[in-house]
Amino acid sequence: MPLEKESVAILLGNEAIARGAYEAGVAVATGYPGTPSTEVIEALARAPDVWVQWSPNEKVALEVAIGASFAGARALVAMKHVGLNVAADPLLTFCYMPVKGGTVIVSAGDPGMFSSQNEQDNRHYGRMARTPVLAPSDSQEAKDFTIAAFDISEHFSAPVILFTTTRLSHGRSTVSLDKRTKPSRTLEFVPRIQDFVMVPANARKRHPIVEQRLDALREYAESCQFNKIELKDRDIGFVTGGIAYQYVKEAFPEASVLKLGLAYPLPKKLIADFASQVDRLFVVEEGDPFWEQEILSMGIPAIGQGLSGACVFPRTGELSADIVRRAVGAHLGTEVSFEEEPQEALPLRPPTLCAGCPHRGVFYVLAKCRLNVTGDIGCYALGASPPFNSLHTCTCMGASIGEAMGLEKAMGREFSRKTVAVIGDSTFLHSGIAPLIDVVYNRGTVTVVILDNGTTAMTGHQDNPASGRDARGELAPRVDLEALVRACGVKDVSVVDPYDLEDTEMAIKGAVSRGEPSVVIARRSCALTCGTARPPVRFLSERCIKCGNCFRIGCPAMEKEDGRPRVNETLCNGCYMCVQLCKSGALAEQEA
Repeated sequence: MPLEKESVAILLGNEAIARGAYEAGVAVATGYPGTPSTEVIEALARAPDVWVQWSPNEKVALEVAIGASFAGARALVAMKHVGLNVAADPLLTFCYMPVKGGTVIVSAGDPGMFSSQNEQDNRHYGRMARTPVLAPSDSQEAKDFTIAAFDISEHFSAPVILFTTTRLSHGRSTVSLDKRTKPSRTLEFVPRIQDFVMVPANARKRHPIVEQRLDALREYAESCQFNKIELKDRDIGFVTGGIAYQYVKEAFPEASVLKLGLAYPLPKKLIADFASQVDRLFVVEEGDPFWEQEILSMGIPAIGQGLSGACVFPRTGELSADIVRRAVGAHLGTEVSFEEEPQEALPLRPPTLCAGCPHRGVFYVLAKCRLNVTGDIGCYALGASPPFNSLHTCTCMGASIGEAMGLEKAMGREFSRKTVAVIGDSTFLHSGIAPLIDVVYNRGTVTVVILDNGTTAMTGHQDNPASGRDARGELAPRVDLEALVRACGVKDVSVVDPYDLEDTEMAIKGAVSRGEPSVVIARRSCALTCGTARPPVRFLSERCIKCGNCFRIGCPAMEKEDGRPRVNETLCNGCYMCVQLCKSGALAEQEA
């Protein structure tokens, strides 16, 4: 978080959102780490006078923010796009309630799926929840829109979704800074049963109010300062917003543009007015043809992702100025001239687990034992890659255990003796506890391996309830995973060091053979955070028989040279798993 004395800073979009929340007087900020949203909470964790926390999952994070709002405090909750699926249950009911303290929900989408399992477009949540959606296009707007979102939330008594994408979240630009606004109201909680208790009788009364609020928001959209017409060349006009606005401006700087900063609800009169002033209307948006559908439903001809005919802009992946130029040029049948940047051919670099990653030992064992493996969201999804090829499903956070249970019920218990569910410590706390209880309650025999590396590694090593530290890195109570799984009803619980391949193999084989719910906790700190790397492996070339066993662990520190291993000492951190695989003694631990 930049210092108060600074007037301008170069910020990530996520940092700018955090700055905007800070200047707006946010009191409570919650979230669950997920790329590309993570830095919002990390930046706020450095700010004074704000309660900041990582929650076990996005649903809990939103519920904490809702509670703060009940007291009149301004609250922000941040998550990636799929996280809003987890939080959708409280969101859709919260939208029936009057919002007392402004509440902003940061939903970071990931067009192109750089770090996600789908490309869902969360503008749809705004329409479904009848709540406004703002879409900034650069870091300055990310800050300004966040401040405005709190005001809009309180004025219309509705939560506001701040919709961003990877390029906005992780792009940098200059941001003007102001001082923090101190809340003027006194915080208090006044019970309002008809407003805050959404039993059917009360919810029925609130729903018409929600629809009236949406009508008011539609009127507001017509004059909203974030919706702007930029009239220039009127041969073609673009309706766009968010980061796509930057692509349009770069590709066609002289074209007319209607920029939609308020992504939902749309300003129908403003759109109609703009459309009447240009010869051809293009709709440029990442994700779904959300705006295109709305505009076509108004009876306005528009060219976009093909809802009215030929598809001009791609329906998948991330846009760019180049893609917009080519798409429009191809549609108009004209050559669009521009200077292409030279592209150098880069060597392929497939993703792999880090050298010394404790998950590597587990997946080596799972591959060796030829087990069916239901997987989860985390670094360990790389277990699906060579040389292991030992992660056979990956759907969403916490799904591995439920999917293993479903396989058992469909295929029988003998199949379950060949099946393991793998899940990380943070993911287990996020959404793995309930399916584990389901296994016990419904008399399953599923074996679960909890990959406990003491952090939320995939998103950048954020802490979680099992790490013993909070969002600010301060000591916090640590969840005892062994006690937790036993409390779920699992009696067969063991803990192994995944660097010990033999012990890990024995534990997993024993667990799948017992015919009862079993949990193996593979505990070893992430290789990037433990800070206790041992000396690199020694290679004794005279003993090497070129058997290739050492390469079966797939470690990037073990390079091949003339059929023999060559230890990259820069990468090797002394996990010595390769030493355990070398039967000729050519690989050895460093002598003390």
